[in-house]
Amino acid sequence: MQKPLISVKDIEKTYNDEGGETRALRGVSFDVNPGEFIAIMGPSGSGKSTLLHMLGFLDRPTKGEYKFSGRIASNFSDDEQAHLRNEKIGFVFQAFNLLPKTSVLDNVKLPLFYSDIEESKWNDLATRAINSVDLSHRIHHETQQLSIGEKQRVSIARALVTDPDVIFADEPTGNLDSKSGGLIMDIIKRLHYKGKTIILITHETYTAGYADRMIKIRDGKVESDEKIESSRKIGEFKK
Repeated sequence: MQKPLISVKDIEKTYNDEGGETRALRGVSFDVNPGEFIAIMGPSGSGKSTLLHMLGFLDRPTKGEYKFSGRIASNFSDDEQAHLRNEKIGFVFQAFNLLPKTSVLDNVKLPLFYSDIEESKWNDLATRAINSVDLSHRIHHETQQLSIGEKQRVSIARALVTDPDVIFADEPTGNLDSKSGGLIMDIIKRLHYKGKTIILITHETYTAGYADRMIKIRDGKVESDEKIESSRKIGEFKK
């Protein structure tokens, strides 16, 4: 029987501020198997981004148990968590988080500086990642010379450069027009076909249609969790 890559059980997250306590997550439980493409949907304030932060070792739950590759997350040291974030997990954010006045190649190489991968391999790995998102013609351009859609493709290449086990995509089409968004989702869908585990955070039903499973979050709780038949296919948007 296949073991889950990710397992969360009764996860809670409470923030304390001047206005009192805010319960962002209220007993969330589910498993993610290797190679799944999951869309986590919910309105603003539902807790979906907080959940991604828990899963990506960017924050810790207040209560509950999180396992990654069979290990309890709370048992990981800070250094081990940093290693996981850098080499086992790839992040694609709505805001891109690229270095300005820096080439595409150097932006994509950035995670390799914090990895155990030999420096002699960095250029080759980054070039392959850039080729995988069809940006080889932009490899030496600085990020401010790119379109918004191209910037998101750079962020995907950067997420791929260490060959992670899972990719978290947080509203990856949120700043894009429909054509550019479709091209980004085509790339993410291709990564799924190649065996990558994808966890997509979105509020858009159209974008969620690329996934094979949908988890709906509302008020910090799982409202529904069901397999879906992917309704969006690669190539719906052409260059």
